[in-house]
Amino acid sequence: MTMTLNRENHIKNEEFEELSTNVNKSVVYDTQDLNLWYGQDKALKNINLSIYENEVTAIIGPSGCGKSTYLKTLNRMVELVPSVRTEGKILYRKQDIFDKNYPVEELRTQVGMVFQKPNVFPKSIWENVAYGPKIHGIKDKATLNRIVEKSLKGAAIWDEVKDRLHENAFGLSGGQQQRLCIARCLAIEPDVILMDEPTSALDPISTLKVEELIHDLKKDFSIIIVTHNMQQAARVSDKTAFFLSGEVVEFSDTNKLFSTPKDKRTEDYITGRFG
Repeated sequence: MTMTLNRENHIKNEEFEELSTNVNKSVVYDTQDLNLWYGQDKALKNINLSIYENEVTAIIGPSGCGKSTYLKTLNRMVELVPSVRTEGKILYRKQDIFDKNYPVEELRTQVGMVFQKPNVFPKSIWENVAYGPKIHGIKDKATLNRIVEKSLKGAAIWDEVKDRLHENAFGLSGGQQQRLCIARCLAIEPDVILMDEPTSALDPISTLKVEELIHDLKKDFSIIIVTHNMQQAARVSDKTAFFLSGEVVEFSDTNKLFSTPKDKRTEDYITGRFG
């Protein structure tokens, strides 16, 4: 009986410490009872998550568990699939993103996305980065030059491309293309950056550069990253959510989730028993 009480008190103390670390941070995303269907198939089940600003939040779990679906729901890209239906709420900065009066274009300006494979445009390096600002009405060449330089520096690729800005972006290596995509995302000055397996197609050296970049970017942005690589989640994230069969099994500070998981399914996954 005494051991049980001690364990309960320990868990409550851990939960209090975790809550206290977030007391001075603003919530960027507050997901409340989110359910999502592709036709008749339920892909997300009763998701409740709070994402805090200036943190890296990793989402891990086996293939088909709903990680990428959840990520794409955060900027409503999932709605490009005709059969999708949702219930529940996702509040971005206290605004319900599913509200019919909330312009999806405004949401996607605030919430940028970096995909699994670098999707550079068949244009010059300069044109790739300037594309977003141009769409938003910036025409002045000097202003665009400043944005391009700032964004490429922010993505830690300026020194590698500053002398070849007007060359085709397809001439860059895979790792450079991914950082160019990050620079293109930064050029529209988002609040949040979503990353869907951003290093899965990269070599170890390029992966390291992107991970170092993520660490630097969280000073100015909130980052949510889906990854199959648990070591990567442990290296780059502040908090980690473990998804399984469309549900959030566990969500905690990354160090705690990997060292002392509360759910046996989490422990089984991170120790390689399945997945």
